[in-house]
Amino acid sequence: MATPEFVLELRDKIGTAPLPLVGVTAIVFRDEKVLIGRRADNGSWQPVSGIVDPGEEPADAAVRECREEAGIEVRVDRLALVHQIPRIVYANGDQVDYLDLVFRCTWVSGDPHPADGELTDVGFYDLGQMTDVAPEHVRKIALAIAEDDPATFRGGR
Repeated sequence: MATPEFVLELRDKIGTAPLPLVGVTAIVFRDEKVLIGRRADNGSWQPVSGIVDPGEEPADAAVRECREEAGIEVRVDRLALVHQIPRIVYANGDQVDYLDLVFRCTWVSGDPHPADGELTDVGFYDLGQMTDVAPEHVRKIALAIAEDDPATFRGGR
């Protein structure tokens, strides 16, 4: 899916100025494997993620993103991590500050496939197979592995 309409409307008003957005990352487990996809825009391997729509519950956004990007249904089990991603400046100059809410999820049904064009490949992989996953995503997965640990927060010193 392309940039959400509400973001485009905001960009019409603020140009490329920093825009704070809430994002979600879904760490989806099926047995002992985790869902990972290759992004169409930059080729990186990572968990499913996306932007929370206005008025949408973040856990619902995680479920929606899994359905839209990977064609699967998931259940959100718990919040694993809350953190601010360092400012991203896109090629067109747009600046975004994402507050990322990382959820541990469990696969419910469906066979993963690139459903909306954001991913070119997606599937469940053993943790040892994830050699091409960036360290920040490995950290998210590590924090989501435990089924009942409390969420991790950065800062708050």
